[in-house]
Amino acid sequence: MTETRKIGIWMDHASANLMAFTNGSIDTKTLKSAITHEEEVHTLNRSERIMHSKEQHQESAYYKHLGEVINHYDEVLLFGPTDAKTELFNQLRKDHRFENVKINIRPADKMTENQQHAFVKGYFS
Repeated sequence: MTETRKIGIWMDHASANLMAFTNGSIDTKTLKSAITHEEEVHTLNRSERIMHSKEQHQESAYYKHLGEVINHYDEVLLFGPTDAKTELFNQLRKDHRFENVKINIRPADKMTENQQHAFVKGYFS
């Protein structure tokens, strides 16, 4: 019998901490969204419409990249302080490749890395 591959992802719209949970230990990687505050301010000065379009494309690419990571796991915990986790969940549910992936969402405040690890261990243990 194969072991269930599990990952916890603390995320907001700017970055995601990917915490692969294996045999009680956690391996963490960080994925950053392409949009930065400075870029947002610069684009906003040019045109709000252009900024919104660019932001949507970058957010879509960010979620797509997270989906590529999630596709390698059987069980996923999405948590964090913003609606980004719900937006990603809704996008994944539209894609048939994730039908067999168990994805759960939990609200969480801003957390230190140690708090995130404890949250993931508590959830999967």
